[in-house]
Amino acid sequence: MLNLRGKFLLLAGRNVDAERSYQQAFELAQHQSAHSLQLRAATSLARLYRDQANCAEARDLLAPVLDWFTEGFDTPDLEEAKALLEHLPK
Repeated sequence: MLNLRGKFLLLAGRNVDAERSYQQAFELAQHQSAHSLQLRAATSLARLYRDQANCAEARDLLAPVLDWFTEGFDTPDLEEAKALLEHLPK
């Protein structure tokens, strides 16, 4: 729910609020050990960081989350996260 809220806030141009919502979604999923939800929140937050020209922070957030997964690489969430990570400038 927080991740979706962040998307709506981003569409409304409220980037700071969107970032805060994505971070809350990430932290909540982390606390609940909900890896797939954490991946979605990390992907959304990393995309926001990339759009703010903060690619190092995006990479630092997304890479460790992707490393948790050992299977299911053909799922849309993992494919999206992997594609984002691969296209982040170093």
